Amino acid sequence: MKPTLNATEEFLHARTIFLSAFAAVLCFVSGCSNAEKEKEPVVSVQITPVQRAPISQVITVEAVVFPLEQATVAPKISSTIKKFYVQRGARVKKGQLLAELENSDLSAAAEASKGDFEQAEANYATTVGSSLPQQIQKAELDATSARSNFEAQQKVYESRKELFQQGALPRRDLDSAEVAFLQARSQNEQAQKQLADLQRVGKEQALKSAQGSRSSAEGRMRGAQALLSYSRITSPIDGVVTDRPLFEGDLAAANQPLLTVMNTSRLIAKAHVPQSEAAVLKVGNPAELKVPELDEPIKGRVSLVSPALDPGSTTIEVWVEAAKPDPALRPGMSLEVSMTAKTVKDAIVVPTAAVFKNAEGADYVLLAGSDEKAHQKTVRLGIRNSELTQIAGGINPGDPVVTTGGYAVPDGTKIKIEKPGAEEKETVDKDEKDTGKGEKDDKADDAKKPNNSKQKTAPAKKAPVKGKE
Repeated sequence: MKPTLNATEEFLHARTIFLSAFAAVLCFVSGCSNAEKEKEPVVSVQITPVQRAPISQVITVEAVVFPLEQATVAPKISSTIKKFYVQRGARVKKGQLLAELENSDLSAAAEASKGDFEQAEANYATTVGSSLPQQIQKAELDATSARSNFEAQQKVYESRKELFQQGALPRRDLDSAEVAFLQARSQNEQAQKQLADLQRVGKEQALKSAQGSRSSAEGRMRGAQALLSYSRITSPIDGVVTDRPLFEGDLAAANQPLLTVMNTSRLIAKAHVPQSEAAVLKVGNPAELKVPELDEPIKGRVSLVSPALDPGSTTIEVWVEAAKPDPALRPGMSLEVSMTAKTVKDAIVVPTAAVFKNAEGADYVLLAGSDEKAHQKTVRLGIRNSELTQIAGGINPGDPVVTTGGYAVPDGTKIKIEKPGAEEKETVDKDEKDTGKGEKDDKADDAKKPNNSKQKTAPAKKAPVKGKE
């Protein structure tokens, strides 16, 4: 029975120890939790004083370079290319002959129409100078002769009438004189009317007829000459030939591109800017064109802000013209354009990273208080760019604003102010230590390599145990 009692006592004793240990663990855990709850969190931040400085609203967008003047030259007629007078890359002047098409038929038609015009012009000169005056002169002579005959017949009739009344002349002779008188009067009236009509209408109508024939012939001649001129392709602007897809002997189709001429002395960058940003841009605003191959940007200015929206993208097209031509700028290339909309010389500014938005959408900054806590301060913003933001109201110059570590930090949070660059310095020092340690380990390994056989036989030296030295 004794061994049984000892086993029971040992079991009870072990259970008592276990329960006591478990209770101690629970107390320890409970105490730690309470201590953690009671401990206030601390956030490490960096601060900088609010300053006064100039600030500019800069709008940066992607753009594509285009020439300010460009002409796609296309013939108005279809014909075989007879000869090209320029190559791609050639500089040309306005009106310079670039190419010529086959034009034998057009040349012949122009010559024929020129002959017709010369003939019509000669007829016009003849009508004005000789034919019409002769007709008028003949009509005047006829009218004078008819009047003289009428007057003579009138006298004969009156004389015979007196003799008949005296009984000295028979009735038959009087009747003959009367008939001759009436005929002479009718001929005189007709001649006078013909002369009047010729003087009044004939001259004008004859001139119109001759002039109409001359004008018609001149029109046909000009049309033939115009068709002939279409076979000679000239440059409409000064510039450089950038494209010439066809060769001599190819068929040049009407209204299809034959050459492309660009004026590369004036280049613009076309950008599509959102409405909100384009609203503050004006013609004349300074700008910069940033070419990847160049260290320094090319100076320019805003030359156009489109008054209408692009229906496809609902953006506004803006042109930036380079101040001076630069060989690095080429039509068709993509680049970045920065346009300065407006500038405030003496503004209250903070780093853009220090401005946040709360749940209601209001802008705020965190100020480091003298109580070592962060305090949210609602502010009104002005000009904003990638580096600085203008504060139009809410804080004053010199206020310590949190610039790093303030994101999503509640109002009244306890903070610990660190010097700028402290974390970077610790990281660099740690890296240098790790590097030095690695180099030492490598040197030690190199030193150990020749003595590997001796190290195998030598007993390992034990490290001293703390508390047992």
